[in-house]
Amino acid sequence: MGSNFIEKFKESASSVVPVMLMVVLLNFTVAPLAEGQLVQFIVGGILLIFGLTIFLVGADIGMVPFGQKVGSSLTYMRKLPLILLATFAIGFAITVAEPDVQVLAAQVGRVVPSISKTALLMSIALGVGLFVMVGILRTVLRLSLGRLLICFYFLVFAVCAQVDSVFVAVAFDSGGATTGPVTVPFIMAMGIGVASTFKKKEDDDSSFGLVGLASIGPICAVAAMGILNRGDLNLGESDEAAAAVSVSLLGHFWGIMPHVIREIAMALLPIVAIFIFFQLVLLRLPRRQFKRMALGIFYTFIGLVLFMTGVNGGFSPAGQSLGLALAQSGGGFALIAVGLVLGAVVVCAEPAVWILTEQVETLSGGHIRRRLMLAALSVSVALAVVMGMIRVVTGLPIWWIIVPGYALALTLTKFCPPLFTAIAFDSGGVASGPMSTTFILSLTLGASMGLGGNPAADAFGMVAMIAMAPLVAIQILGLIFYYKSNRPQHLKTEK
Repeated sequence: MGSNFIEKFKESASSVVPVMLMVVLLNFTVAPLAEGQLVQFIVGGILLIFGLTIFLVGADIGMVPFGQKVGSSLTYMRKLPLILLATFAIGFAITVAEPDVQVLAAQVGRVVPSISKTALLMSIALGVGLFVMVGILRTVLRLSLGRLLICFYFLVFAVCAQVDSVFVAVAFDSGGATTGPVTVPFIMAMGIGVASTFKKKEDDDSSFGLVGLASIGPICAVAAMGILNRGDLNLGESDEAAAAVSVSLLGHFWGIMPHVIREIAMALLPIVAIFIFFQLVLLRLPRRQFKRMALGIFYTFIGLVLFMTGVNGGFSPAGQSLGLALAQSGGGFALIAVGLVLGAVVVCAEPAVWILTEQVETLSGGHIRRRLMLAALSVSVALAVVMGMIRVVTGLPIWWIIVPGYALALTLTKFCPPLFTAIAFDSGGVASGPMSTTFILSLTLGASMGLGGNPAADAFGMVAMIAMAPLVAIQILGLIFYYKSNRPQHLKTEK
């Protein structure tokens, strides 16, 4: 296990250090942070590296194999209604306490007080539960993922057309934030477990796509909540002083950690309960294997506590201060330029991105290299953050970006190999993880305040941009891969 820790530490450091260097450089040039905040940011970055390392090790030995066991054991029920009910309950329970969703709900509550945090959380969880159920049904019945995506996104836009643009931005952000570091490993592994039982040789895409479908549910659910709350949308004011440093370094992180521990414990409690239930009822794993998976879940807990403490104590406040300083000193051009670079490196610090790319490389037999996936994700997310910053600078309506973007993504599903379509829509979910929901969204909120804009209208939607870009980029990569492949039969294009 020691070699695994070292390997994961190298991966984590190579992902987080570039972000840290970028912020340090900006602090000493065009965008100085508040007094003492740079030290907080550096300490937060160190916590991120160690937290991400422990999380990845825990996912390898606990979350991923357990999710696969749960997915395959569900099929032993033999009764489809019971399988669907179980997957709905699992999807709902995990999402209620997903850290990313908690962070987004808190940010929305501060800027738009009329949107209840509890109502937002319940809507998102309901949407995830329903669409995880749809994803499992799609695997069991061998339905076309491309056709399902087209039908459901038509539904998404039909519902979103009925609500205020702020609700549209929050709805699409919810779809991205849902698939966080707790939800993604478990849902992906569960989908792979079900697919391993039901798929045939020609069903190359059946192991992926569940995360992509799960991301659709919250968009519909939050938009529906917007219809029910029509005419009752009051905008608050963001607290610019929130980024100020007023306590000692130790006191700052020590004060954050208890809340993070409770949050992560709540996030993992449903998984632990499901783990024990399935062990007693269906899995009946040998004691050694059970202990190994339990140890993996414990590592996941420790890793996420360190990771989220670093994010909330260092990265998120620094992001808001950095956006505010860039807007006030360099204006729109500086924001767009910095957004381009930060978008390229921040996505590589997302925990779930490493889980996805590793599983893609493994399940494709090494045909789809992790480095190639990471490069495509970096480029696409960089462009997404640029689009988000352009919205902040110009006040461009979110419809002008998401409609052409999703239209292109859904059109590509008709030409792209099914495996890459499934991976692309999963990638959209995992790219918009805690680093996006905390650092990048905080940067955008600070930038909007610095430019004197409306954060509710201009800043929300950034996570949606990040979630949308990989849908196009990975499918384009799939088309290139297909036409250059010496074995095109491996990725059949027939839908």
